Amino acid sequence: MGVLIFILAGLAEIGGGYLIWLWLREGKSLYLGILGGAALVLYGIIATFQSFPTFGRVYAAYGGVFIVMALLWGWLIDRKTPDTYDWIGAAICIIGVCVMLYPRQ
Repeated sequence: MGVLIFILAGLAEIGGGYLIWLWLREGKSLYLGILGGAALVLYGIIATFQSFPTFGRVYAAYGGVFIVMALLWGWLIDRKTPDTYDWIGAAICIIGVCVMLYPRQ
């Protein structure tokens, strides 16, 4: 369930940021900006459903997931192909997330 929540939060944050980007940077409709803002609020709510007990650990771990999702978003939606160094950096981030969330005794 935790991975699904990270993915949903990532989609809300990246999607919201993208809609605001389209509005402000590419001159698209204000409605896209409003929808983007709503998606960012939804992101903040979704992240609270994580079962990990501390805010800092959840958000730090989510940062690594966000990096991978942002690369995938850029590749699939924005049609900007990540290079080898992007993928290596993303792999390092996911390893870091696994270390942070590894159950402690």
